[in-house]
Amino acid sequence: MEYGRLGKTEPNDGSPSLAFTTATNRTPKKSKLRILLALAAALLLTSAAAAAAVAVLRKRNGAEDGGVRLHSRRPSQAMARACGRTRFPNLCVESLLDFPGAAAASERDLVHISVNVTLQKVGRALYSASEISNLDMDPHVRSAYEDCIELLDDSVDLLSRSLTSVAGGGGSTQDVLTWLSASLTNHDTCTEGFDQLNGYVKAQMSDRLKDLSELVSNCLAIYAAAGGNSDFSGVPIQNRRRRRLLSKEKDKNVVHQFPTWLSRWDRMLLDAPASAMNPDVIVSGDGNGTCKTITEAIKKAPVNGTRRFIIYVKAGRYVEDILKVGRKKTNVMIFGDGKGKTVISGSKSIQDNMTTFHTATFAATGAGFIARDLTFENSAGPAKHQAVALRVGADHAVIYRCNVIGYQDTLYAHSQRQFYRECDVYGTVDFIFGNAAVVFQNCSIHARKPMPFQKNTITAQNRKDPNQNTGISIHACRVVAEYDLEAARGAYPTYLGRPWKLYSRVVYMQSYVGDHVHPRGWLEWNATFALDTLYYGEYMNYGPGGAVGQRVNWPGYRVITSVDEASKFTVAQFIFGSAWLPATGVAFLAGLTT
Repeated sequence: MEYGRLGKTEPNDGSPSLAFTTATNRTPKKSKLRILLALAAALLLTSAAAAAAVAVLRKRNGAEDGGVRLHSRRPSQAMARACGRTRFPNLCVESLLDFPGAAAASERDLVHISVNVTLQKVGRALYSASEISNLDMDPHVRSAYEDCIELLDDSVDLLSRSLTSVAGGGGSTQDVLTWLSASLTNHDTCTEGFDQLNGYVKAQMSDRLKDLSELVSNCLAIYAAAGGNSDFSGVPIQNRRRRRLLSKEKDKNVVHQFPTWLSRWDRMLLDAPASAMNPDVIVSGDGNGTCKTITEAIKKAPVNGTRRFIIYVKAGRYVEDILKVGRKKTNVMIFGDGKGKTVISGSKSIQDNMTTFHTATFAATGAGFIARDLTFENSAGPAKHQAVALRVGADHAVIYRCNVIGYQDTLYAHSQRQFYRECDVYGTVDFIFGNAAVVFQNCSIHARKPMPFQKNTITAQNRKDPNQNTGISIHACRVVAEYDLEAARGAYPTYLGRPWKLYSRVVYMQSYVGDHVHPRGWLEWNATFALDTLYYGEYMNYGPGGAVGQRVNWPGYRVITSVDEASKFTVAQFIFGSAWLPATGVAFLAGLTT
């Protein structure tokens, strides 16, 4: 369908590829950021070489490579077993054989080695990609290139943390699965940015990105198998009692009903009235604050901050060019005076010669990011197609009492663990998309009237690998039609989702579904693509659109009847929220409602 082609690329095998084409023009200056990235990558490579001296991987094609072939150097039994569990076993064996000492390593040690090999490969790719920053690029190519630099840099950090964790330096199984899953998503986003582009830069990036996706996938498979996380396609399952909706009573069990990645102080902040807050920075467009712009306020946040840095944005409409809480700006909280009162607005779209990733009005990748009482808006309109209002790739992120308003691709839940509570999300085509492990709870999801001949699709989840612990869980929410769609809902059907990638995973649980949702419920992406590998589930939904009698009969779709199965997608089990949400102060349901 044409509206799908205007968005994410129609898949063949679920994996985007880069092609070789013609050159482009425009010569920007090399930025300090790229120089720093190159230096950082060089330092990474130097230390890695001193530690391990890994050889360059052999050339190979990008397809899944079947069973393990014989090599001139025979793999050990441990290596053959470990690589036999991966989707790309030949690359796995080739990469591990080149690592000193791997032939004698145990399966447990191969977990560490596989992450180490992948980290060094990604580090080399970042360093090599940084070298071409001064090539001539048109604006769209430059946008895709800068996305890749940012995403590769993030992946180096994620893989470094994974390596430390598997070596016994802290971090849970769920942490490592999250970080490896996010690294794989980063690579996909990077390559997807070039999907519809041509030129020499694209060809150069294709060469530099070779094998990265497959190596991270292999790491994920080896780690998941070693950690015993084979149950339910990589979703860790815990035997936990269902918990009731949190109340504000101060009993001794309250703290355990929130995810523990949120401190008691954060819980107080999220529950406190604005007048009781003590912000570090106050943003006011009229000059009656610390800063006039949100950009200035974010710059004041410390790098790698360990305490909560609070930015208060007074009521008003803020239109700024680039708003991003970057990876190194950790534990930042931004709050306003309420939905519709403090509005952060932008109008970038893919029509401005940039990638979807680049269009976000506001983006956050720093761990521990919190937003409260704000509106994030992209006003580009439906005719501009992909135009993101909010993009989140921050781990342990919380979006609380916020509006997220747009049309196509409104909310980009890009990666890592996220929780949305009491939010309103508005859009048309694929308006909640991405590959985070994300739970929406007590939210309202508003379908708007799309352009002629379009169909509304609420979700487009892009889980590429069966071992990624990602997916979209919509729990105790309301799926409703906006007034403009309500009057014409017969002409513009709305669907709960469509599969962007091969292992797309979405569930709706205990939610109200309006009659604007088509009785089939779900929409194909492209013919039969992913229909037997996706996981789409519905559990105890209600309302005129919640009936499941006429739903699709795809192999991957299921009406969930088991409490245990449904519980896997709750806050407690899907994003391990009970380990980190309590610190934010946001009320949440850890399990299913009774």
